[in-house]
Amino acid sequence: MLTEKLEKEVVAFLNYKEGGYLYIGIADDGTVCGISDPDATQLTIINRIKDNISPSTLGLFDIETYHHDEKAYLKITISSGPEKPYYLTRYGMSPRGCYLRVGAGIQQMSQQKIDEYYAKRTHNTLGLMVSPIQTLSFAQLKIYYEEKGYTINDTFLRNLGLINRDGEYNYAAYLLADTNGVSLKVARYFGSDKIDLIENEELGYCSLVKATTQMLDKLELINITRTKITGKERIEKRLVDSRALREAVINAIVHNDYSRGTAPTVEIFSDRIMITSAGGLPQNLTEEEFFAGISAPRNQELMRIFRDLNLVEQLGSGLRRILAKYDRSIFVFSPNYLRVTFRYDEPQDETINETINETINETINETINETINETINETINETINESLHNESTLEKLVLDYLKKNPKATYADIARETTLSRSTVARLIQMLQKNGSIIRVGSNKTGHWQIIP
Repeated sequence: MLTEKLEKEVVAFLNYKEGGYLYIGIADDGTVCGISDPDATQLTIINRIKDNISPSTLGLFDIETYHHDEKAYLKITISSGPEKPYYLTRYGMSPRGCYLRVGAGIQQMSQQKIDEYYAKRTHNTLGLMVSPIQTLSFAQLKIYYEEKGYTINDTFLRNLGLINRDGEYNYAAYLLADTNGVSLKVARYFGSDKIDLIENEELGYCSLVKATTQMLDKLELINITRTKITGKERIEKRLVDSRALREAVINAIVHNDYSRGTAPTVEIFSDRIMITSAGGLPQNLTEEEFFAGISAPRNQELMRIFRDLNLVEQLGSGLRRILAKYDRSIFVFSPNYLRVTFRYDEPQDETINETINETINETINETINETINETINETINETINESLHNESTLEKLVLDYLKKNPKATYADIARETTLSRSTVARLIQMLQKNGSIIRVGSNKTGHWQIIP
């Protein structure tokens, strides 16, 4: 059912001001012919559109399966693209590669029309790209903002530029949501090449802010301190300057071209750490302009949020910190990626991985022990509390606190009563069941009302 015209039809709708729909499994006269394997057909369509059309069509189309008389067919919804002209990759931005919808058919675009579209092209920003999922939550992002003292209100997401003019979540929102399909990659190799992979980890599928902090914590463990004794002098030095490494990682994450469907990667070798982000220099910036500190953020929404959360400071400051410790040669530019390579200050033998593993294991063990101790202490305190108070006394304890603090959260109650949150939740449920209290308003802005 899929013909060679599929990509041409999609390109024509991408270049059309209103977008459009394509149906697979329905004949020209409207008869439902059906398709035998809709899932496989859908995957084929996704790959063909992604691989054969430029610029990136990420977030610009959707495919749904429908059934009629026990026959399956597909509906492809295609948005009008923000980076016109779209074209068949193999033919480039030429009349042979560019098509436009005219009435019920398609036709090749003239070179003059192509040039007009290109002159008006809008950069494929995260703000213009629509999120592939519109049912998003942002609890993680809100926690980070609240920790910095920001007030969260009903316009929070719109103020951050995460909602477009049509009221839809954009791709920046997708990256910052509690769950998404994006992960930062960390690979660690035994030697100085990619032959022996000893660790391959993905950090993400959560808010990009959370994934960033996970990445920074991971590299803090890996960037161990080496000691060198020369005569009477004892020198302690990290494998890589920690501030420069941090800035390079954050720059890679903030300036990555997510429209390519690729997230930044960090690779650790026995002699270097290599950070690669998708996309070359943004907005036609030259290398000299880049090193001169001229700022041209690719992803303004991410830059704004990372600045709010003190992950980045002023524009261009990260590069200055890197160049204060390393020369320009650590940067490699290409149209498709930007790579920063930090070589260790002194050559290391391959046993460095053993030291890194020991450091990571020690940290993991300390964390596990702390968690066990906290759990034991909480259990002991809980047992003591419940032995001193019967159930009705505990209910009264919570009730008395709510009378004075009707907007208290579970965490507030637990802290003031020294009960665990699970016990507080159980007692609140019992108080609601017996009609002593009711919840008025939402969980975020509401309060507890005591029933006389």
